[in-house]
Amino acid sequence: MSGESTPLQIIDDLDVAPQQDKTRVIKDLLAGTAGGISQVLVGQPFDTTKVRLQTSTTPTSAIDVVKNLLKNEGPSGFYKGTLTPLIGVGACVSIQFGVNEAMKRYFHSVNNLNSETLSLSQYYLSGLAGGVANSFLASPIEHVRIRLQTQTSSGANADFKGPLDCIRKLRAQGGLMRGLSATMLRESHGCGTYFLVYEALVANEVNKLKVKRADIPAWKLCLFGAFSGTTLWMMVYPLDVIKSVIQTDNIKNPKNGNSIRDVAKRIYGRGGLSAFFKGFGPTMLRAAPANGATFATFELFMRLMN
Repeated sequence: MSGESTPLQIIDDLDVAPQQDKTRVIKDLLAGTAGGISQVLVGQPFDTTKVRLQTSTTPTSAIDVVKNLLKNEGPSGFYKGTLTPLIGVGACVSIQFGVNEAMKRYFHSVNNLNSETLSLSQYYLSGLAGGVANSFLASPIEHVRIRLQTQTSSGANADFKGPLDCIRKLRAQGGLMRGLSATMLRESHGCGTYFLVYEALVANEVNKLKVKRADIPAWKLCLFGAFSGTTLWMMVYPLDVIKSVIQTDNIKNPKNGNSIRDVAKRIYGRGGLSAFFKGFGPTMLRAAPANGATFATFELFMRLMN
């Protein structure tokens, strides 16, 4: 892009009026929350399978994880720790989308060009900002979820009696924010890619068919979101494995080290490059429906509120 005399621009179907809408931020956050709830409901079973694969200390497969989970914990085992992400991921996606939309409006205001155009780099930076902001909430929420997802015992033998008990115990050990650096790296680049790909697909549809953004059917929004989510995870998956290992390790005496580098070296030493892609299959299976639901829900809620 830097070699071109004019930056590559794509259409963002914003009118001037919504930028003056004082309730716009609230609308962005509400639509993002709805998108996040959809993401959790659709993707939680895949996510539970992924986390157990990522943190397994013995060779296993997704099929074995699913079989053992159904046998020992029943279908409800797939939704262990769902309450935390149901509330938390709704808030996280709300922040992602809210900051992304705010940054887009900022770039519109400073471009000194037609308010309907942004460069591809500006879409990436908008998503990156949303990812960084979201990291501070996503890290503790995912930490709690992962601790609960990897807990195989129940009842009196369980380490954590539920999300609140887990939060209390992690805070008491000073470990609630464990994994923040890895989360921030994953979220910043991941969300930058995520929103860039989505906006590029929307722009192509707008330019090709000469339609408004609001006229794109929901099924196409699902496809665009599915492709964006798949691209995101392809770009950042090894970082997610590192984060999962950090967040399931012993807080006081971690076996895998405290830094991203130390944990990466330990993972590589145990299984080579392939160890950074444990659980990749379930993640890819989850990425398409979960993120398709996220973007479609966000866009449809925005249309209802505008």
